[in-house]
Amino acid sequence: MQPLPIKTTVVGSMPFPGWLEFASMNLDKFGPADIAEMIDDAVIAAVHDQVAAGLDVITDGEQTRLDFNLSFYGFIKGIVNDGTETRKYGPPAHDQRGKNSIIEPLSAPKGLGVVEEYKRLKRLAPEGQRIKMSIPGPYTLSGRLNPGGLYKDRWEVTEAILPLVRQEIEDLVALGVPEICVDEPSMSCYAYREDTQRFADIFNRTVAPGVGKTRLSMHLCFGNYKGRSVGKKTIAPMLPSFLDMTVDELHSEMTVLNFTDVHLLERFAEKFDVAVGVIDVKSYYIETAEDVAERIRKVLPYVPAEKLAVAPDCGMSQTARWATKQKLKAMCDGAKLVRASL
Repeated sequence: MQPLPIKTTVVGSMPFPGWLEFASMNLDKFGPADIAEMIDDAVIAAVHDQVAAGLDVITDGEQTRLDFNLSFYGFIKGIVNDGTETRKYGPPAHDQRGKNSIIEPLSAPKGLGVVEEYKRLKRLAPEGQRIKMSIPGPYTLSGRLNPGGLYKDRWEVTEAILPLVRQEIEDLVALGVPEICVDEPSMSCYAYREDTQRFADIFNRTVAPGVGKTRLSMHLCFGNYKGRSVGKKTIAPMLPSFLDMTVDELHSEMTVLNFTDVHLLERFAEKFDVAVGVIDVKSYYIETAEDVAERIRKVLPYVPAEKLAVAPDCGMSQTARWATKQKLKAMCDGAKLVRASL
């Protein structure tokens, strides 16, 4: 059960302040102490925006990650950028994201960096504030890696990354992290064509160190690079295999689906708590509290309030900060409207 009915949270990422984007392109002009201060300030800004909106559970906004996924390649040995983007110009889409080649067996001798992110967030978050950490899962992390001659295909790359993510989860659990969200959007994007039972097995082996020791959540979406989807936008192919996931809370986009699959959430709610996307991160229409309340009421026939959390459809990194602040405030206000009527 949720810590409170209709809990409000985010997936993980928050938009960078403009000054942080500028600074990240000019890091050679800063010293190590400047950069450390800058990181703290960015996390403080992300925490402030989330707390001001009224969120029940916050993150560090992933302010040290230039990309929710690709940034982790900097922690993994054996990877080089090969500069083979299929397109450099034209409308933004997933085929413009960086690709990388594997040149030696993958390892992460210093971890994946989430431990340090957690220590920073714990130090900077308000006393008593509920927090969680997000980390991409191994199947999603494998997505921009060319197997090369060391690994046969994406499945083998996934198996090579799996113990690295599992170790990071084990280290986070040892520090007492109260909630860990594993981002696996590639699993939801490709559930319509891949072996979904294999997805469940990969996920369960990845999170094994955290089962029964921390709250495990899982984020699924259909892609959000530059505000674009890439997967087939339906949660139907995830059933029934995803019901075998060892997880406490499963989060799915729903607003971008116009709630057409909302009835399928009942199946998930039989096994887990369910977090539902009630904010469209790909639109600059600013939802009102009443809009959000209406969306939540569409979910309640299928997910009871005590098992329900609400969040944006996906991370907010691709949404301007001014819009993010207004959208999150409306989400929290809408949740309060519905709670008051229960």
